[in-house]
Amino acid sequence: MRINTISAYETSAEQFFDALASWDVDLLLDTRLKNTNQLAGFTKKNDLAYFVPKLLHADYAHDKLFAPAPTMLERYLHGNIAWDAYADAYREDMREREAVPQFYDRYGEYQSVCLLGTATRKRRSHVEVLKEMLEAAHTE
Repeated sequence: MRINTISAYETSAEQFFDALASWDVDLLLDTRLKNTNQLAGFTKKNDLAYFVPKLLHADYAHDKLFAPAPTMLERYLHGNIAWDAYADAYREDMREREAVPQFYDRYGEYQSVCLLGTATRKRRSHVEVLKEMLEAAHTE
């Protein structure tokens, strides 16, 4: 399985869908807590549920199991904790939820998965940590 990450922010629809197509994605896994407000633009949940199958002939799933805890995310977004502390807390949360084995149970049949998060030029996204965890488990 190939795993890539992409951000819902600071990208055009053309760049977003071209990247997914270049990776030959067969699953776009949305791991965001909030994906229905206007800030999500063309990456709103219902829009992606339509566009991904239509344009890419791929599946779209929104799975909050892999989203960061809301309080932890807010602390990071407001600068109350640094990236390293946020990433460590996210890793621990994923271990407690047994998220990695559940990922492979739910999505293990896919060949090319893209994890959708919310990185910007100023902040990183939990999906880069999730990708590392998934790849480490897959090689064991």
